[in-house]
Amino acid sequence: MISTAILEQIQKEETPLYYYDLPLLRTTVSTAKTAADQWGYQIHYAVKANNNPRILQEISALGLGADCVSGLEIETAIAHGFDAESIVFAGVGKTEKEIRLALSQGILAFNVESLEELQVISTLAQTMNVSASVALRINPNIDANTHHYITTGLDENKFGIMMHELEDCLSLIHAKESALTLVGLHFHVGSQITDWSVFKRLCLKVNEWNTWFIERGITVPILNVGGGVGINYQNPDEEAVVDFADFFALFHRFLEPKPGQQVHFELGRSLVANCGSLLSRVLYIKRGLNKNFAILDAGMTELLRPALYQAYHHIQCLRPSDSPSEETETYDVVGPICESSDCFGKNVILPTLVRGDLIAIRSAGAYGEVMSSRYNLRQPLQFYFEE
Repeated sequence: MISTAILEQIQKEETPLYYYDLPLLRTTVSTAKTAADQWGYQIHYAVKANNNPRILQEISALGLGADCVSGLEIETAIAHGFDAESIVFAGVGKTEKEIRLALSQGILAFNVESLEELQVISTLAQTMNVSASVALRINPNIDANTHHYITTGLDENKFGIMMHELEDCLSLIHAKESALTLVGLHFHVGSQITDWSVFKRLCLKVNEWNTWFIERGITVPILNVGGGVGINYQNPDEEAVVDFADFFALFHRFLEPKPGQQVHFELGRSLVANCGSLLSRVLYIKRGLNKNFAILDAGMTELLRPALYQAYHHIQCLRPSDSPSEETETYDVVGPICESSDCFGKNVILPTLVRGDLIAIRSAGAYGEVMSSRYNLRQPLQFYFEE
């Protein structure tokens, strides 16, 4: 993961620290883009996964579009090299200020999530004398079999247009054709999906909905099938880069776009997760009656996922490669925050730890830094970029 030379440099750095492997990031994004290009597919990077300026610059330079969920994400994406015409704007709670911003920038599409949102976009577009390009987000009612906090494609989720509102949406678009242009259908079923049969079922549902619209005389230019590709959190070094060729080949096999229809994806975690690690030092070893605690200087303020989702991250002790083999012990690896949920992993087997040992919490490049906080008035994050 980290070379001996880089490790020697990092040992001098203050922790907690986010380490980013930029060569791995470039390899991952380039691999994904090459695989997508084979079938003429387009990728929008989900900025919510990681909005670090250096990460955004690297990804935009490789030719991806952006998937944004706030007005500030749109501004940030454009400021760091993404073309406005390649930006899609998602989210169930777009404000008027954000909608005006997106309209003024001429983004590719709003992923519209409700009838009332469509009405607001129409009104604002009319006021600004522009036409808003919209994609209707439809819930395919597919269970992604992931944590219920990151499942988004079921009927009872807050995301997407309700089925009984679709006809009203189409009527509004027809009535306000100078202010609204229907450019796509949008789907997204969840996140951290490792069972790829879920994507096969998504393809079949998208085919059905595409046919539903075509039967009503509507052929949209874009089919946006979202993202959600999972990564291997258990063994990040064994599968550092997702098999994107196989992933996109699945869509080529089962998705049936009509002539002239483009297929778009919104990938985030699978592009950036494995390039990032949260590095922390052991502050104290606390030996209890039934368990040992390794108390780190990083906590849920630096990486929230374990506390929020009970998410697993591989935890390693970083020592020089020539360190002698040592006995192992089992620890609960915890942070310093005044919350009992501030725990990175329970019953983690590690070399016998001592104060000052450097710990890596792996696959933290997605939903790590971007979800950090200053709770407990924590110090600002530190960064190290391997070039």
